[in-house]
Amino acid sequence: MHNLPHDRTRRHLLLAALAGAALPAFAQGQKFPTRPVKLVLPQPPGGAADRLARMLGDRLEAHWKQPVVLENKPGGGVVIGTQAVVRAPADGYTIGLLGSSLSINAVQRKDLPYEVKDLQPLARVGYYTVALVAAANFPANDIKELIALAKGKPANSISFGSNGIGTSAHVAGEMLNHMAGIELQHVPYNGAAKMYTDIVGGVLPMGFSVVSSAEQFIKAGQMKVLGVTSAQRSPLYPQWPAIAETLPGFEAVNWAGFCGPAGMPRDVTQQVGEDILAVLKAPDIGKALAAMGIEVAPQGPAEFAAFIQSEMKRFAVLVKPLAAQK
Repeated sequence: MHNLPHDRTRRHLLLAALAGAALPAFAQGQKFPTRPVKLVLPQPPGGAADRLARMLGDRLEAHWKQPVVLENKPGGGVVIGTQAVVRAPADGYTIGLLGSSLSINAVQRKDLPYEVKDLQPLARVGYYTVALVAAANFPANDIKELIALAKGKPANSISFGSNGIGTSAHVAGEMLNHMAGIELQHVPYNGAAKMYTDIVGGVLPMGFSVVSSAEQFIKAGQMKVLGVTSAQRSPLYPQWPAIAETLPGFEAVNWAGFCGPAGMPRDVTQQVGEDILAVLKAPDIGKALAAMGIEVAPQGPAEFAAFIQSEMKRFAVLVKPLAAQK
């Protein structure tokens, strides 16, 4: 599918054909979209990404006056859903809500059935607040105590969960191992719901997760927060320390943003990007996303594309020592 000798020529031809195909609709004054838009989410229903996708899908539906149909395609460490976006016709009628795993996978994995250049960045939404949460009765109450506890036990005798291999939660755990000089055992889950059940049920001691989806367990006193993964404390949850307060330089952010398949006509790319940004500028959206533990940090297509590349460079530096440790 990739690295074909005439790939670039074919893409230019495809672009030209698509641009030509789009002309009649635009010429008649019909703005995109003129039919339902599919929103692919490479995560299972019920988690933070699913709630975000549903909320923004509803807003885009109202903005476009066309149905936005959410399709959950979890699995393969978000590869299955991402590949569905890559393989979709490049006409703007299939977009995906993707996250940090896109740039992490690009650096960490050699088995991907696509490349980042097979996607067209449309708009960044912002950042999820991610934290290391533990069972309420876990012996450590913060990162310093966790490191001391892990150093006093055999390697891999304490486990941490994540919502899958190659996710920002997984990278956060490996980074903690590397920077603290400890060995916690990684346990990947297909989504966070089962991980929470295992933490509350005493099967798993702790895991990295989006705070908003774990909040009900934290409020109920079934789980506690050991630290957040951003470089500083989250403005949404200032009561919880940043892991970086104990391990300077620690940062593992989890961003969310929209991409389409590469080869989308430029005018459609710009319009979809502008429409998403318009939705994010609505007066009540910041408050609604803050309630979901998301900091709004919007970017248009060009800025978002540059940001993804910068994240890949950052992860490339990080995964070298991580790969050496495995």
